[in-house]
Amino acid sequence: MGDGEREVADATGRGGEDIRGTGIRGPVRGTAPVPLSVLDLATVGKGLTAGDALRASVEIARTAETRGYHRMWVAEHHSMPGVASSSPAVILAHLAAHTRTLRLGSGGVMLPNHAPLVIAEQFGTLEALAPGRVDLGLGRAPGTDGATAAALRRTDGLREGADEFPRQLAELTRFLDDDFPDGHPYARIHAIPGPIQGSAEGGVQSAGRPSIWLLGSSGFSAQLAGTLGLPFSFAHHFSAANTVPALALYRESFRPSEVLDAPYASIGVSALAADDPAEARRQVLSGALGMLRLRTGRPGLMPTPEEAEAYPFSPMEREFVDSWIANIVYGDPEQVRAGLDALVERTGADELVITANAHTPAARLRSYELIADVYGFPKDVAEVKD
Repeated sequence: MGDGEREVADATGRGGEDIRGTGIRGPVRGTAPVPLSVLDLATVGKGLTAGDALRASVEIARTAETRGYHRMWVAEHHSMPGVASSSPAVILAHLAAHTRTLRLGSGGVMLPNHAPLVIAEQFGTLEALAPGRVDLGLGRAPGTDGATAAALRRTDGLREGADEFPRQLAELTRFLDDDFPDGHPYARIHAIPGPIQGSAEGGVQSAGRPSIWLLGSSGFSAQLAGTLGLPFSFAHHFSAANTVPALALYRESFRPSEVLDAPYASIGVSALAADDPAEARRQVLSGALGMLRLRTGRPGLMPTPEEAEAYPFSPMEREFVDSWIANIVYGDPEQVRAGLDALVERTGADELVITANAHTPAARLRSYELIADVYGFPKDVAEVKD
């Protein structure tokens, strides 16, 4: 290992990755308490286009790769003008073409919105394009309002009962592993690209598949991930009050599997570092105003810092904004480092997935650079490994 890098001990106590969880655990860089990763929402700010947002996502991916962030995820959202990540698989294919080693994945794909076979085909394709570095993070919520969810699913019944998600997950996993039992209606159906190509005559297709994660903001997916022995990622950035109970439930429910023999939990956290703490506050306020409008049925483009500063918040709106900002780690690099360290200490998270929610693409990119700097990450991971 080069300077600035040390490996996380695997679940058996030995150094390095557990071979059953390859790609799940990542290296801890510099003085960071755990591996750091990126969640990008392809935020579209006022005065900017979706193309601008997606080009910024590419730059963030390149920065994440060279500076030593472990993975970059994009999240499925629909009918939100300020978020350009409605098609995670399409974005991930584009990011794969612009990176070489960075893990890429969904944080997440909303499983109830899609037929499991379609997801298996999409992520099998991604695995073929970027072998060994694809994560399939799955969520149970629609990622949008009920009417949009119905339009996506072509049904008025959203079918989000306690039994439906596990059934869909089991079906998706069987498509990815190509192991429906004989006699099953889908036994002769194969997700391609996929393992069937390796077992066909003359086939050399890798049997590898994306790593499955469960995502959640409550206890349901936490308990299911634990029971199945899967890695779990909790949405601390919008459900902070539930973080500690959900992680505790995940760990209590955990059963060893072929994937993991000990729990592995990441948390999504909103964090924004800036050279000037006042600028960090301005950008964070933009995001808070955008969230206020979304939560009150007025979704739009991410407001500018100037608009947010001039906005006449009512007392109720100010209360919402203050409570939202209270769960964001922001300020100068030292303030952000202290906040992230404290969060790991409080939650016991195994990994932080950082989202920098700001109006300006340059502010998001600069934040990831500053966080890498304050933790002493290498300037170029490729140079460190050579």
